[in-house]
Amino acid sequence: MKEFEMSTAKIAISLDQQYLNRLDYFIERKIFKNRSQAIQFAIIEELKRLEQSRLAIECAKLDPNFEKNGWLYLLYT
Repeated sequence: MKEFEMSTAKIAISLDQQYLNRLDYFIERKIFKNRSQAIQFAIIEELKRLEQSRLAIECAKLDPNFEKNGWLYLLYT
């Protein structure tokens, strides 16, 4: 996983036992090497998802008619 080959900072988190058990399930099955790697992966994936959602929300605000024709008007005024 290349995304984990970056400088890292150590942090402490609190996590409900039920989620920790679920996390450990994936570690026991060798999907992740350790809790740190699993949590890093989850955070990176959620950040990507949030950024993609934000982009989709901003794109939905655009006026399709302006996007098709408006830029020509602006270009030649």
